[in-house]
Amino acid sequence: MAEKRQIIEVKTDGKPKRIVFVLLENFTLLCFSAAVESLRLANMMSGKPLYEWHLVGEMGANDKSVVTCSAGIPFQLQGGLDELSRDDIVMICGGLEVQQVTTTKLMNWMRRESRRGVQMGGLCTAAFTMAKAGLLDGRRATIHWENQDSFAEEFEDVELTKSVFVMDGNRFTTAGGTASIDLMLKIIAAEHGQDLANSVADQLIYSSIRTDQDSQRLSIPTRIGVRHPKLSLVIQMMEANIEEPISPGILAKDVGMSTRQLERLFRRYLSRSPKRYYMELRLQKARNLLIQTDMSVINVALACGFASPSHFSKCYRSHYDTTPYRERGAHAGRG
Repeated sequence: MAEKRQIIEVKTDGKPKRIVFVLLENFTLLCFSAAVESLRLANMMSGKPLYEWHLVGEMGANDKSVVTCSAGIPFQLQGGLDELSRDDIVMICGGLEVQQVTTTKLMNWMRRESRRGVQMGGLCTAAFTMAKAGLLDGRRATIHWENQDSFAEEFEDVELTKSVFVMDGNRFTTAGGTASIDLMLKIIAAEHGQDLANSVADQLIYSSIRTDQDSQRLSIPTRIGVRHPKLSLVIQMMEANIEEPISPGILAKDVGMSTRQLERLFRRYLSRSPKRYYMELRLQKARNLLIQTDMSVINVALACGFASPSHFSKCYRSHYDTTPYRERGAHAGRG
């Protein structure tokens, strides 16, 4: 016999809060479903219709208005980019190749609704769409760590953070993945109390609720599988100084060891030299910029610490077995 579920008592005016999800082509399914499930569970655990959700997109509501998520699953839209109630919350759902689906029509609609006071958030890569529309200028925001480099290069007026999610006034952004849960739990707690948010987390088997102070990436020791404080510190310094690389000698001195000791440390734990590891970090950033931005190859080279385009091209070809120009061309062909 099923156990009776405990209902969390909350105060409500009886009118559900409507969340309008704007689905962009190739949106990330996990971000969207995690958000919707959090709202559904809030309704279930309170025994009241606290939230309702509506799926919209540029094509509007008709038999052919289908948006496909990054996992290849189609979703039928319920409406178009119409005028909303000021009490609505808009969540733009981004995913793959967000630059291509950030259209003028969509941005104009976002600007209009934001001027009317509608709260607006971006899930996963949709922070790009919000920034492109000018809705994050002078505000704090976050985006998935893979998109951080390109975002920082393109939107200098946005204070980019590495947080799981950011709420700055009536603008919300998330890093993607399960960060949608953390954002929704924050919204639920603000509107209906922490007890309800905790109950929703329990239903989701979500045992560690994160705040906007939590970083989206694993710690360096966890990422590299090595717990060595000096090694972690050197890697942290490398990641923070891509445009102007620091010599191994200075890195070693800053953590209190000799260059030879630093060499041995990297070869023992990471099977490569500090110079090689640093180069791989710089080339990874370069690849992200080539794929995700329209920056010239020369500017990408400079942003990643290469003084000479020819040296950049040589290093890139050695590591990725293709040139920066071909990488850019191949990506443009897919778009």
